[in-house]
Amino acid sequence: MGRVFGTDGVRGLANRDLTAELALDLSVAAAHVLGDVGAFEGHRPLAVVGRDPRASGEFLTAAVVAGLASAGVDVVEAGVVPTPAVAFLTADLGADLGAVISASHNPMPDNGLKFLARGGHKLADELEDAIEARLREVWERPVGAAVGRVRQDPSLGQRYADHLLSTVPHRLDGLRVVLDTANGAAYRLAPAILQAAGAEVVTIGDRPDGLNINDGYGSTHLDRLQAAVPEHRADAGIALDGDADRCLAVDATGAIVDGDQILAVLALAMREKDRLHDSTAVVTVMSNLGFRLAMQREQVSVVETPVGDRYVLEAMKDGGYTLGGEQSGHVIMLDHATTGDGTLTALHLLARVAETGTPLRDLAGVMTRLPQVLLNVRGVDRGGVDECEPLQKAVAEASAELGETGRVLLRPSGTEPVVRVMVEAAEAAQAEAVAARLAEIVRTELALG
Repeated sequence: MGRVFGTDGVRGLANRDLTAELALDLSVAAAHVLGDVGAFEGHRPLAVVGRDPRASGEFLTAAVVAGLASAGVDVVEAGVVPTPAVAFLTADLGADLGAVISASHNPMPDNGLKFLARGGHKLADELEDAIEARLREVWERPVGAAVGRVRQDPSLGQRYADHLLSTVPHRLDGLRVVLDTANGAAYRLAPAILQAAGAEVVTIGDRPDGLNINDGYGSTHLDRLQAAVPEHRADAGIALDGDADRCLAVDATGAIVDGDQILAVLALAMREKDRLHDSTAVVTVMSNLGFRLAMQREQVSVVETPVGDRYVLEAMKDGGYTLGGEQSGHVIMLDHATTGDGTLTALHLLARVAETGTPLRDLAGVMTRLPQVLLNVRGVDRGGVDECEPLQKAVAEASAELGETGRVLLRPSGTEPVVRVMVEAAEAAQAEAVAARLAEIVRTELALG
């Protein structure tokens, strides 16, 4: 059996890859590792459990709750709430652990299970390894009054909403916003939060039926939002994903404002208020070069990490930085949250529009997105990138050709015989030509067999 945990918890096709049995067994093991079950007399571990609206989340949540309670953990169910709400509530309630049943932006047939440690933090690799090591181990089951108790608390969503509203630097009065909640976890909370902050809110993708999450709506399907914003003469549009930890935006004309542009706007707003620690933002290697050039011009330092929000978060914690994120709209504001939070991001982005009286299009114009081309070259030796002299020579030549307004990035896949060729340039045609040339060299020089 391979490693159960992936880059963001356990995820796969519900009831086939992620079964009720696996969810229950993982929850028992997580209780033993994270809940200090039996570690000292009188300790009653507490877990917060939340989910997105997927149909499979109903039986998977039942399995998770059963596993935790059978291991002596008291459980409070928050119901259908965003992933960042579970993170906040785990910290706010002083819980020993949190559990989220969601597959984020994945299609409906998938689902996932993610555990959070005390304080609402993502698990380090060693904690995930410890949970896997204790899967299906022989253990002494509590009986009688020692079993965990389970209760539902529908007020927890409002507790999370109150927290987000307490962070808003400026009210949103006068703004009309179209909000797409992807028929996902934030379908009730996000509109209510934006309205409470003063915005007039038009909602789309806000009628989950257990089967339609992320289906044609949300941050991975922006077409409907792009059409709705001009139709409703709104100032901006906001798109969340299925578990509402991501946020992308659309300006009044229907143009997309991506995660890099959102980060640029927030970085300058936070620096103005002396909230951007060490005048630094943390991004991944896939962040658009236009972001780096804009931050260089604005004298904001940029720390770069491998792809993945967990690496962004690690770098932020290591350096004490307060802002980081990804082009996908996964934005982390560590002053207010322990993970990416799409609704929090939307509040602060819209607050900047309201506070400055500047249209989102103009705010996002602080950076110019350079054309970016990404090609996946399959069936190649992903481990040979650094040692292949002809390829490295071609990369050096391409980098010299592109100059300061372009760059080349070769990323071997961590799991497949694939090398990803990413090229940015001032002109789209140049980016396409250079990417195609390098992809052909990768295909020729690193071919398998």
